[in-house]
Amino acid sequence: MDSNRWKRFDDWDARALRLDKFAAEDPENGFSAFAGKADPAPGLGLADGVVTAMDGVAAADFDMIDAFIAAHHIDPAIAEEAMAIPSTDLARMLVDINVPRTDLTRLARGLTPAKLAEVVAGLNAMEIAFAYSKMRARRTPGNQAHVTNAKDDPLQLAADAAVAVALGFDEIETTMRVARNSWSNALACCVGAAVGKPGTLFQCSSEEAEELEIGMAGFTSYAETVSVYGTESAFVDGDDTPWSKAWLAAAYASRGIKMRCTSGAASELLMGFHEAKSLLYLEARCLCLQRGMGAQGTQNGGIDGAPLASSMPGGVREIMAENLIAVWLDLECASGNDARHSESDMRVGAKILPYLIGGSDLICSGFGSILKYDNSFNPSSFNGEELEEYLVLQRDFEADGGLTSIEDAAALDIRRRAIDALAHVMKDLGLAETTEEMKRSVAVASGSRDTQSFSPGEVAVISDRIKGRGLTILDVIRSLDRGGFRAEAENLLFLVKLRVSGDYLQTSAVVRDGRVVSAVNDPNDYTGPGTGYRLTEARRKELAAIRDVLTREEVLRAEAAAEEGEARAVRYNDMGPARAGTDPGEVVVGLSPGFGTRIFRTLAGHRLSAVVRAIGAGVARGGGRMRVVRLRHTADTSFLGLSAARLSGSGIGIGLQAKGTAVIHQKDRLPHNNLELFSNAPITTLDHYEGMGFNAATYAAGGFPEPVVVPTNGEALGARFHARVALTYAIETAMTENGASPEEVRIEFVDQKT
Repeated sequence: MDSNRWKRFDDWDARALRLDKFAAEDPENGFSAFAGKADPAPGLGLADGVVTAMDGVAAADFDMIDAFIAAHHIDPAIAEEAMAIPSTDLARMLVDINVPRTDLTRLARGLTPAKLAEVVAGLNAMEIAFAYSKMRARRTPGNQAHVTNAKDDPLQLAADAAVAVALGFDEIETTMRVARNSWSNALACCVGAAVGKPGTLFQCSSEEAEELEIGMAGFTSYAETVSVYGTESAFVDGDDTPWSKAWLAAAYASRGIKMRCTSGAASELLMGFHEAKSLLYLEARCLCLQRGMGAQGTQNGGIDGAPLASSMPGGVREIMAENLIAVWLDLECASGNDARHSESDMRVGAKILPYLIGGSDLICSGFGSILKYDNSFNPSSFNGEELEEYLVLQRDFEADGGLTSIEDAAALDIRRRAIDALAHVMKDLGLAETTEEMKRSVAVASGSRDTQSFSPGEVAVISDRIKGRGLTILDVIRSLDRGGFRAEAENLLFLVKLRVSGDYLQTSAVVRDGRVVSAVNDPNDYTGPGTGYRLTEARRKELAAIRDVLTREEVLRAEAAAEEGEARAVRYNDMGPARAGTDPGEVVVGLSPGFGTRIFRTLAGHRLSAVVRAIGAGVARGGGRMRVVRLRHTADTSFLGLSAARLSGSGIGIGLQAKGTAVIHQKDRLPHNNLELFSNAPITTLDHYEGMGFNAATYAAGGFPEPVVVPTNGEALGARFHARVALTYAIETAMTENGASPEEVRIEFVDQKT
């Protein structure tokens, strides 16, 4: 260890944050969130309704991105008005509750990429979050799940998809470890997503041509893998053009498949074609392209580039800013928060918060509803491990993050139903046989390491059979119906009918309770406090209903269970009014009202009889004598101790609450100026209580002992115990009586095994 280094740096080096790597701001080499070396100044030239120049580039010098934006995004009828508004004024309009969203989305159609970027760059993080809440298209928030596993095991995919539906995800996206397994993954998730309720949209993320084939076969209901880029070289490297992407988007929509494009900060930098332009400017180009293509929406917010974007100064603010541009352009926004941008839980939690409290069409474009190691997209911001923490965040902020808790038994029933449904379909269609052992292992498995099911190679055979036989969703629906899975068959048929109607091709469309909810019939109408999306009382109760919620009744039930054991260990015999003592060697222990009468264990789980015995042993070891009184006028630790001290012949007393908090007090001290305080009852041991008794006796004899210190390891004891503390203390305070006199208590230890 380096003696010339402050040891705190060793502590910091051991934290997960040190695994993150940060990049220096370097605009010339593309490492710039907001101010690229080659970022153009906003500008637009028009002649007879035709764009002659844009953002410093003449029409004759347009690359294919400029040409597409000029032809298909810029609205000449609006552009002159919109571009004339100073960027600062536009920024203020975004956060002004008196400026309607519709006014701003109209102006956006006339703004160039550089202008859009300049406007949102002028907002700080709080203003961006506020503007995003105002500008998102659909009022009601939603969420999207990743459902994958390391084996591409169809049984596990079906079970996990069904649970994702039960948790409230509006969309489910899968991909595969082995590309050949795409058809099997699609079938499995499609069946699993039909368990429990209709309308959960599903996507199989694969190579674009095959993904389109899977969609045409009816297995998927949306797509979002049509990628666009902010530099021409990146587009060429991706083997596409804006026009080919627009054609593909139209192909999906023409067959009733909801469709978003994908872009996100740092993709061009990752591909090596950044052109020394900022992340935000390049992303503004991507988003203008998507609006010009007529795409329903965008998967935005960094996506795979989020870790790189967040390595730069202001990178997370840039990700927020690009999402704001997306909703300003009136696109449905699946706002990223999928690729985990940091090893630091604090950074991850901070990044999600603006979207959680502000709402988004899809807060995560891929919440890992499975475990990290099973996430074939790479770990998401939140995964199966952190899912309950996300549910608690919803509860903390009373913010609708799109999810709802699920009970243990219900989850297992849902998983079994999905597994049985898929197993039947695979057997009925001649794809594969399953065993009861396989099904049981998957039903209870948290992840693929716990299963004895299909291997990736076996899945490839299943996938080839599905594709080779030309199976479609109609074959699956008929099979489910033949197997007695009528509800699942009807749920899948419901989605097929929706595809024919095309209703969920509306902007920001999801399906809730059997109906399409979109920006058309559920528009975001936020105009300040009291408007926009607000939790209903029913939804608020859903968010509050998480696991391990403690109630007063549960505390009393637990104490009643402990009472029987204490009854065999100790008797508290009331001996009448307590008098002030004259024995200079005595230490009076003042018990709280509920001590041994309503409460029987400390927060650490010690029997109260054992605590009293330990204190008594310590007092005796110190040469003193313990006298016990019950105090009914107060339950406060300090006043218990002070009252006990004033009754003590030595002037030394111990105040002891039923929950285990204790104090050594002296009769002539101020109430909260004690000699020693044991405030951390959950980690106070019987040895500590024995030491407290010894020290109290030493004080009584006129000595000055070394205070007993209960060591901690930085535990968040308040988070663990304060709910129980408050409920327990409320029980005791309800037992207090103003002016009640102290009572002498003779303790009789019955059972010596405490």
